[in-house]
Amino acid sequence: MSRFVLRFMPFVSKGAAAKSLLSKKRITLIRTLCKTSDLLSLTRYDESTDWQKKLTPEQYVVTREKGTEVPFSGIYLNHNEVGMYHCICCDAPLFSSESKYDSGTGWPSFSEAHGTWERDESHSSVVRRPDNSLGSTGTEIICKQCDAHLGHVFDDGPDPTGQRFCINSVALNFKPRQV
Repeated sequence: MSRFVLRFMPFVSKGAAAKSLLSKKRITLIRTLCKTSDLLSLTRYDESTDWQKKLTPEQYVVTREKGTEVPFSGIYLNHNEVGMYHCICCDAPLFSSESKYDSGTGWPSFSEAHGTWERDESHSSVVRRPDNSLGSTGTEIICKQCDAHLGHVFDDGPDPTGQRFCINSVALNFKPRQV
């Protein structure tokens, strides 16, 4: 047992340091942070970008460390303007306001990703990845361009897709449609 504790002590101490740092900056998250280095993207991973300088602390925790914002706290939860939701990290178009709906879950919800055609997401800017971090099997949604964690997708959405993309507001940047 003592070998087990000694082997994982560096991870515990890093987690404690991260929690104390986050509490000083008053960032509220629901889920613990995932710091596993073997979960790098299957698409691209640009180590030259200093995300901590580019993003706010909350945006960094959610998009780069797979955190989750507090439900019912996001700026885009009750947002109804017509336009496109883009990735906060790389500005890739992710979701159209036409696919947004109120799921009552506390996060902005979309029925499909922008560029999806008959459930084919190959032309969209999102990638699905298996995620077991919440204690059960789920599907994480990440940005295809920059690997930002956006949220999760569930099979309890409205017709015709039956999908519910549950996305963190801090991972998005809205651009209104030009008239």
